[in-house]
Amino acid sequence: MARRSRRWSPVPYLLTLPGALWLTVFFIVPMFTMFSVSFQEGNFEEGFVFTGYWQNYTNVLTRYDTQLFRSLAYGLIVTLVTLCLSYPMAYWIARRGGKNKNLFLLLILLPFFTPFIIRTLAWKQLLGDNSIILGTLKGWNLLPESYQVLATSTAVLSGLIYNFLPFMALPLYVALERMDPSLLDAATDLYSNRRQAFLRVTLPLSLPGVFAGSLLTFIPAVGDFINADLLGGVNTVMIGNVIQREFVTNLDYPEGAALSFLLMGMIVIGVFLYARVLGTEELTG
Repeated sequence: MARRSRRWSPVPYLLTLPGALWLTVFFIVPMFTMFSVSFQEGNFEEGFVFTGYWQNYTNVLTRYDTQLFRSLAYGLIVTLVTLCLSYPMAYWIARRGGKNKNLFLLLILLPFFTPFIIRTLAWKQLLGDNSIILGTLKGWNLLPESYQVLATSTAVLSGLIYNFLPFMALPLYVALERMDPSLLDAATDLYSNRRQAFLRVTLPLSLPGVFAGSLLTFIPAVGDFINADLLGGVNTVMIGNVIQREFVTNLDYPEGAALSFLLMGMIVIGVFLYARVLGTEELTG
């Protein structure tokens, strides 16, 4: 029986048109505009002129290399720690949650009901020198009076991990919850122990969730500036703080744009290499 030829229909393309227009107007056009700004010279009072001044990139890379690589290191640490914390939690909810799965997921999402900056300010109060935690430990003579957590890398990393933990946990839960339990039964029938079944069945099938969670955690963590601003100090400044200062305080738009695209390029290269190493071709598995 001959296959009937499909008639071309414009409906699917028309349905994607609003989203495509939205992305074009509010993402693609501003991105190319900022890319053009990164090659400009001048100042805020007299205006900026496009001259193809590519030295903006080398200047900011030389001047802010410490903050740039610190942000990448912070993002990597946050991604690894949230992965280690989220995987057992997501696995337990997916396999042992039962009828209370939605309740446990709600508890994970509950901090999102509070604005990001308020959560960070609350974390600042908990990590304060005389907070209920450190103040109590100092009162019990378990910590010296000079001990502090704020304005250190520990404070910034703890704030980032706390704020971005759900971004890792939810994709992991989705990947683990979709897994067919009969595959584990088959592995058991083939004389695999629990460790072998996890390494050869569960972990490979959950890699799309690991990949998606890593993207959702690493990218915003690298560009974050609120945690470093509220919880950190001089030695914990991240590249997001530098970009904010270039645009808002120094009004140096070309260098701020150059820093933004430099960071974007490094993230894209890192994500590409991570996907190749992980062997994940698509997020949905």
